[in-house]
Amino acid sequence: MSETLWVVGDIHGALSKLKLLLLRSGLTDFDGSWRGGASHLVFLGDYLDRGEDGAGVLRLIRTLQRQALLAGGRVDALLGNHEVMFLAAMLFRQKDPRDEHGFYEYWHSNGGQPRDMTLIEPGDLGWLSERPAMLRVGPWLMQHADSAMYLKLAPSIPEVNAAVASKLQSTEPRVWQEFLSAFAARFAFAGQDGAPLIQRVLSTFGAERIVHGHTPINLLLGTSGEEPGAPLPYASRLCLDIDSAMAYIPGAGFMTRLDDEGIAEVVPYPPLSFAR
Repeated sequence: MSETLWVVGDIHGALSKLKLLLLRSGLTDFDGSWRGGASHLVFLGDYLDRGEDGAGVLRLIRTLQRQALLAGGRVDALLGNHEVMFLAAMLFRQKDPRDEHGFYEYWHSNGGQPRDMTLIEPGDLGWLSERPAMLRVGPWLMQHADSAMYLKLAPSIPEVNAAVASKLQSTEPRVWQEFLSAFAARFAFAGQDGAPLIQRVLSTFGAERIVHGHTPINLLLGTSGEEPGAPLPYASRLCLDIDSAMAYIPGAGFMTRLDDEGIAEVVPYPPLSFAR
């Protein structure tokens, strides 16, 4: 892996935090424009819900994708389960105005922001529906959730992404309900029972380590409410959780630079303090 690789987990509408983290990582300038050159930046999903401006997060990521490409860099954005919740709520709200299938209620009860629904544009919906579910960069397998769902979908990354794309094009409520249920699962790699599954995942998808979001680090550690200051390597360092809970905890948030060996750098959210 030769490029400079940055990864960020669940943003959940925390646009102001994201902008500061990108600036402090040297990937953007003060105007929010790409200045990362040939760097590779990967977002692991969950751009919407809970925070102040999910629609703004989407627009920023889409802009950075275009700017990075022109500068010789790359920005990838994976699909999170909250994007699937949002797409389901949008797709069925006219076909199912009484929400008998429960897609709107499920989205709204999980932090869905009606403001995002009013600000979203057709181009944003198309972009969301095209998000890949998995990506491999060097030794790293990148996926949103710490779940066995991907392994059950297909035996290769391109096939997994194709299977997910097919589900997102479906108009059958059952397909969306089953996908949302599978995507909500977490903790699959934690504990002693996770080791065989991790090995199967890595062997199947041709990677050495897994990096994921979806499960806030403090939840994985059982320290709910505390601020996670750095990514969490676990399962003999074969897994790396980077969900910083930035939309849940006021001082939380970080970005992570990875290399072939592991964590190369962590840029935290709290602003730098200056001596007076």
